[in-house]
Amino acid sequence: MKLLFDQNLSHRLVALLAEHYPASVHVRDVGLGAADDQVVWSFAAQNGLAIVSKDSDFQQRAFLYGHPPKIIWVRLGNCTTAAVAALLRARYDDVLAFEADPTAAFLVLS
Repeated sequence: MKLLFDQNLSHRLVALLAEHYPASVHVRDVGLGAADDQVVWSFAAQNGLAIVSKDSDFQQRAFLYGHPPKIIWVRLGNCTTAAVAALLRARYDDVLAFEADPTAAFLVLS
């Protein structure tokens, strides 16, 4: 699964998770660091990326519009980048199952 990390997550996650999630990118790396949610949503949908965010706004969009893109909502509160990376590694099988589910629009990870 290719991920698009939202601006509220560190750009370092791309390198930290490259083995599990190759071809993933951060919004700042594709010129969307200051873009609004609609622009990020459209970019992800057009490029086959799942959005990873700590922002509940994307969860709301998933309820309203369905997918694509799929949304992974990280619910760890204030934490380190290493903690987010560890969570995404530990839940890798869940993320793959989420990707394969044609009806799933969002996944909550905590």
